[in-house]
Amino acid sequence: MKMRIQVQLMLLLWWLWWLSGLVTRSTMAQETVIPKTMHLGTGGPSRPAFPKGFARGTMTSAYQVEGMADREGCGPSIWDVFVKIPGEDLKVFMRRKAEMIWELIMLIVMGGRGVSMAQQPPPVTEEILRQVAASLQMYVDELPQMPKLFGYTLDTGSPKPGNLTIGMYKTKWKFHRDLPKTTVFAYGTSAQTATVPGPAIEAIRGVSTSVKWENHLPKSHILPWDPTIPTTVPRHGGVPTVVHLHGGVHPPESDGSALAWFTSDFKETGSAWSRSTYTYPNVQNSGTLWYHDHALGLTRVNILAGLIGSYVLRDPALDVRMNLPVGPEFDRQLMIFDRSFYKDGSLYLNYTGNNPTIHPQWQPEYFGEAIIVNGKAWPYLRVQRRKYRFRIINVSNARYYNLALTDGLSFTVVGSDSSYLASPVTTQQILLSPSEAFDVVVDFSTATATESILTNDAPYPYPTGTRPDQRMGQVMKFIIKPGAPSPPDISRVPPSLVPSQAASTVGTFLTRYITLYEYLSPASLPTHLYINGKSFLDPATETPKSGSTEVWEVINLTGDNHPLHIHLATFQAIKVQQLMDEQGFLNCMTSKNDAVACNVTGHATGPTLDVPPHERAWKNVVKIEPGYKTTVVVHFNLVEQNNAPYPFDATSAPGYVYHCHILDHEDNEMIRPLMLVK
Repeated sequence: MKMRIQVQLMLLLWWLWWLSGLVTRSTMAQETVIPKTMHLGTGGPSRPAFPKGFARGTMTSAYQVEGMADREGCGPSIWDVFVKIPGEDLKVFMRRKAEMIWELIMLIVMGGRGVSMAQQPPPVTEEILRQVAASLQMYVDELPQMPKLFGYTLDTGSPKPGNLTIGMYKTKWKFHRDLPKTTVFAYGTSAQTATVPGPAIEAIRGVSTSVKWENHLPKSHILPWDPTIPTTVPRHGGVPTVVHLHGGVHPPESDGSALAWFTSDFKETGSAWSRSTYTYPNVQNSGTLWYHDHALGLTRVNILAGLIGSYVLRDPALDVRMNLPVGPEFDRQLMIFDRSFYKDGSLYLNYTGNNPTIHPQWQPEYFGEAIIVNGKAWPYLRVQRRKYRFRIINVSNARYYNLALTDGLSFTVVGSDSSYLASPVTTQQILLSPSEAFDVVVDFSTATATESILTNDAPYPYPTGTRPDQRMGQVMKFIIKPGAPSPPDISRVPPSLVPSQAASTVGTFLTRYITLYEYLSPASLPTHLYINGKSFLDPATETPKSGSTEVWEVINLTGDNHPLHIHLATFQAIKVQQLMDEQGFLNCMTSKNDAVACNVTGHATGPTLDVPPHERAWKNVVKIEPGYKTTVVVHFNLVEQNNAPYPFDATSAPGYVYHCHILDHEDNEMIRPLMLVK
């Protein structure tokens, strides 16, 4: 009790000190724009952003407190206070004064919690995290099959629309034989059956699936999170969640808007919440999708806690025609992610950010020290000498994977994201960005050894970061059984998969310019990331016509590769061209934030990069190379069905979003609204 009172008094004094510092600092200084050669990327457009005395006056709140939510269901952000209304920080402060007083009251009532409601463990170093991961013997846990849920019912042999109820639970999960059970958040039909990843949902094309998503999570989070970025913060406690079906084509009200969050038993809901049951019409072509949390400012944390699962959309007639490997043994999902653990098995997420005077907890990218596949660290799978189909999904926060197989085995790629390729492509390696999926066939009958390792050599951060070491360069092991397969392998990979519709700019409705920025503090540390210099809560500027096709010229002025995900749409990159005199272009964009005025066409004259053949499909994620302009043809229609219109109103509220799928970037403002119009 004495300790709690001391914490309360300390935080109360800190808040009074912070408020007094802010009142005396009402003039604005210019943000420093750092050249791209500096650590962790480039600065974006110059803007009045930091008040004088910034180091003293900008940390908003270094703890998590209910009652901070504004009318949008978001916690206050330093960018709301200091950037949105340049030169008026004192006015903004006065407008928020009542909220701050409420926060102080709630701080005392709630007991003075730290950066989050999760109890802060003893300090830990990266070396300790590496030692914990290194203590885990590789290839001792068998690759799990996740529980399967069918999103349809069978009525006299014919599939009919199905209804599912899936909850989110706090439970325990065993990530490795030698690791104690880990407290996680997990999807399942009950707390006893919840898993990480969650159940594998199987749906049928053209047959709708309805899911009632239930939040059974506790009042406190199991991981730290940062209230100084725009974040969902309920007034009465609880963990906000909302579910997005990644790659799905569905109405806005079932998309999982970042502001459609809800807490346990729907006690509190976000401004965009309208229903507890989402309906997925499954009107698109068959493919591999996945579902995950999408709450504003908490996506990286909730996914890290375990809120992920796969969703396979099947077309029975097409499956019969193609005759690819089928059945639970030979057609499997591989959900790959990275995590770090404390010695007691609990999940590690940093409590202190790399720029703590601005963001006490947020960091630009999370990289774990152990590679996990289907919830097990470095698992193995026994395979027969035959063909297997693997639906590989990168569900990491920020890590890219450049996958390859030892023993000379190759991948035959048949699909990318939620679409088939026109024809299969054989390749020795596949680069997956976060959220990207590839549908591949591996023929183990050609193996000359008794085992093959799935490896990864992608730098982190990608593309110019550290190469993985020998341990992190391994993902899982395939143990190849001797002898002929049983039953005999009658599957095949046909030379032609589906009719193709080549991506073309002919007949497109208009061209948009999308520019990616990273902002740095005067100390050269990242503060936030914007698209087109705007925050998530700024009004929508991308308002495509439903049924139309557009060209998006995506310009990357940061040092990172960014996986761009556009909800609802299907798209394809057709040209990737380097920017020449990039510094001159950056200087112009810093001043004008207008790609046309800065003559992007005149700058994008450098060498081009080929789009790999196995990525020439209708995708829902595209990699945006740093220092390049990527031309993307974006369809707001059913492109694989002759550009047919959506069979629902895609223009209704709350609309959609597009964003970088590095979750740490997405949570810190690299996300924008997307509002279709009629």
